[in-house]
Amino acid sequence: MTTPTEPTSAAALVRSFASTRAALGDRADLARFLRDHRLVTEGAIPITLADFEEAIALRDGMRARLRSRGEEASDLGAIARGQRVLDGLRVTVRMDPAEDAASVLAPAVVDEVRRGLARIAGAWATVMATGEWRRIDVE
Repeated sequence: MTTPTEPTSAAALVRSFASTRAALGDRADLARFLRDHRLVTEGAIPITLADFEEAIALRDGMRARLRSRGEEASDLGAIARGQRVLDGLRVTVRMDPAEDAASVLAPAVVDEVRRGLARIAGAWATVMATGEWRRIDVE
């Protein structure tokens, strides 16, 4: 028998972002999600339609990969679109990450929305590297 463990902060962030419960119906929802998860600074953040579409592509790609559970994914198009978003995000590795950081990867961009997405990408990298992604359930 295995002992259940609490998900890491990286897994919790990925699950929240990829879950359909994190309704991202418009740019205001995305801003709210990024603020609620402290992925951006407080205050107004301009979110373009392109930013919003990238966030949705990333979320859909993560959801498709998580649902595959390591088997061949059924929505390869969503995974490819999500990968293109990840390919465009700049992150850097921190020697001494903050104690509450979801990942040692940190955003290397100035734009607030892309910083938020880069933080999600860092959490994704962590759960992929540890294998924890296989235990993340999404609806």
